[in-house]
Amino acid sequence: MGQPVRMTALLTAYVLILSLCWYISYEIRFDFIVPPEFQSERLYSFIRSIPIKILFLLLFRQFETLLTYFSVPDLGRIAAAMAGAALASFGLRLTGTYGLASPRGVLLIDFVLSVAALSALRLGLRIYRERFTNGWSHLGKSTRRLVILGAGDAGAALAGESISKPALGLKPVFFLDDDRSKHGHYIHGIPVLGAPEEIGRWREKYPVDGCVLAMPSAPGRRVQELFRLLSAQGLKVEIVPTLAELASGRVQVTKIRPVEVEDLLGRASVDLRSEEVVRLVRDRVVMVTGAGGSIGSELCRQLAACNPQRLLLVEQAEGSLFNIEMELQELGAGHMIVPLVADILDQPRMRKILQDHAPAILFHAAAHKHVSLMERQPAEALKNNTTGTRLLAEAASVAGVGIFVLVSTDKAINPTSAMGATKRLAEMHLQSLQNRRGNRTRFIAVRFGNVLGSSGSVIPIFKRQIAAGGPVTVTHPEVVRYFMTIPEAVGLILQTSVLGVGGEIFVLDMGKPVRIVELARQLIELSGLTPDTDIEIKFIGLRPGEKLYEELQHNSEELLPTNHPRIRRLAASPPTEELLRACIAELEHPLLGMESNQIKLAMKRYVPEYSPHLE
Repeated sequence: MGQPVRMTALLTAYVLILSLCWYISYEIRFDFIVPPEFQSERLYSFIRSIPIKILFLLLFRQFETLLTYFSVPDLGRIAAAMAGAALASFGLRLTGTYGLASPRGVLLIDFVLSVAALSALRLGLRIYRERFTNGWSHLGKSTRRLVILGAGDAGAALAGESISKPALGLKPVFFLDDDRSKHGHYIHGIPVLGAPEEIGRWREKYPVDGCVLAMPSAPGRRVQELFRLLSAQGLKVEIVPTLAELASGRVQVTKIRPVEVEDLLGRASVDLRSEEVVRLVRDRVVMVTGAGGSIGSELCRQLAACNPQRLLLVEQAEGSLFNIEMELQELGAGHMIVPLVADILDQPRMRKILQDHAPAILFHAAAHKHVSLMERQPAEALKNNTTGTRLLAEAASVAGVGIFVLVSTDKAINPTSAMGATKRLAEMHLQSLQNRRGNRTRFIAVRFGNVLGSSGSVIPIFKRQIAAGGPVTVTHPEVVRYFMTIPEAVGLILQTSVLGVGGEIFVLDMGKPVRIVELARQLIELSGLTPDTDIEIKFIGLRPGEKLYEELQHNSEELLPTNHPRIRRLAASPPTEELLRACIAELEHPLLGMESNQIKLAMKRYVPEYSPHLE
């Protein structure tokens, strides 16, 4: 429909509705027996009042809005327009302008009727769009009958969206909730019948095809209990997005997805968002090395949300850099990002970047991190993780970078792997640089455990093995690991940039360790299969450099609290500069001519707690 035709149709509809409201207002005011002297008055005042209402509707832009979209703000604008028209008419009545003298009761009744009628028109058009027009795309498709576990805000929103948008193909049948005060009540006309544990009883009366866990704030332990309960009922279990995803606006509550192992790990959510971080980053130049990696890319996402002046994305692998660049551009951060292909070992290139862009904060996430791979080639781990970090940190100090944050690992504590030892050496270099004369940079290191979903982590490996029909290989039945999500790890890194004064090593309270064999069982169950029946779990023994369990601190380190309840600071004496100069001379300069065992034994001389695996 063309714009002139649309405007004419809309004007006609408004005039008809407002005219009817004006006419009925007189009828109601005089109990449907309008005195003869007010009959002519109604006609004269009608000719003058309708243009006033149309004028106020124009002023409040009600001719420009899409009629089929209507919400509380639209109701407010309609009410404001009609209130303005009523006040204008009342003002004319007081002044006696043009002989207009409509009764005050008529003006009040007309205001109420006009707001109600115009809102009813808009609401009716919205309902038509949502329940009929949108529903046409769903013709011929089956509708899934669901039970929603969780009668809170997320569950109510999911039910409301499912009802108003038939094209989604979702039909909520009933709610179940732990809160007994909600039992027996209705949400959007859907009953809250009982507790989740009563699912078997209510399924017999109200058959459903699947269920949705609408408890984004529930702890993982409770999600795990419900998942096992529902799976035992033979139901397909899905879950609404997390609170962080919903709050970010990236997804809607109707974007339900299968339950992932991350939902079942039993970790309480860690809120690491902070206004202090936003204030630190806003309008400053920030640099991230390893920007295309699992940690680096999430750092870029969260930093972009803090509105830095520029965000430097430094990455050696151009494919990974291209991917994060495209993602940030799609998120609206294209104006602030500067993608830079560079190797941290290329000293002239790194010095040029630091000189040209003068970053105030540098997050160093570039590293070789795969334990078994680096165990067989420790020279590469030492060159990248230790030498690369030292050279970059020295260049940052010379360039006057304000804060330098190293992404380290809990494998640097009493290391048994070459990778862990190289990370510990990197920490030692930073602590030494902190105390170097003339240094103005705050050097900070952050340790954390295994990250869910990162490249090379155990979960993607297990998933591939399950998809291939098994077996799922676990190193040892007693092996345990600490886990956190990528956003959690990055939240910790950002927080430490605020907490650190220089020279510290920070760790996150990572909760309870998880047995890897239990993790494997949960992944098999999530795939709809039975452990040891459909998919074999096979123990293959610890690989070189691996531990049964990860440690939180070395015996020479003391864990101290910080201002953040989930972050701890390690207090330890920094190594002497003479020690590290000797380390550089023995390890870094003759590196290419050394055998693997020689490198590991040399690292042990500078990291005495290191227990190397010798070939």
